Amino acid sequence: MTSLAQINRIILPDSNWQEILAHGKRKLAGDYLPGESKGKRAYGIIAGSQNENLLEVARILPGKKNVRSEEPYKTYMDRIMAQHAVPAKTPLSQRGWVIDPLEVKECYDICDRENLMVLGTYHMHIVPWEGDPIRDTPTHLDTVLARNSCLFQFIISMVDITNPIIRAFYEGQNEKETPIFIQAENS
Repeated sequence: MTSLAQINRIILPDSNWQEILAHGKRKLAGDYLPGESKGKRAYGIIAGSQNENLLEVARILPGKKNVRSEEPYKTYMDRIMAQHAVPAKTPLSQRGWVIDPLEVKECYDICDRENLMVLGTYHMHIVPWEGDPIRDTPTHLDTVLARNSCLFQFIISMVDITNPIIRAFYEGQNEKETPIFIQAENS
């Protein structure tokens, strides 16, 4: 099988794209599910299948619990933030979502049962930055966090909620973008 680094296009069914958007809009509205961490950021796992140089998304697995403020993740993320994050409106202590490892295991178990592979993770950018008003690409921090993951990082720009953008970058590297084709499903 071809490595994910060699993928040249990603098919994202419109229903999966709508699911990601609904997750993001719900979080931005402050509408949280039972047991879900509060915070205006959506994060999750994207799963599907590979056919040579093509990825086909089949499943969106939204993240629910952010363990960013729990040890040992807090110390690790504080160090990474201090080394690699640039100042922003959001304080460093509130940046760097860390999905609960038990939730990650549940996602992988679902993928195993459904014969899917994890293709990557998605997360939202919602605050425009000077020099980066759209926020549809990985930050330096995103790239550091995705390094050696062998997965795609899907960036969801919700800076303009009326015009959301999704882009995919292998291991969060700006120079390794792979085009996403949102595909309407047949009725």
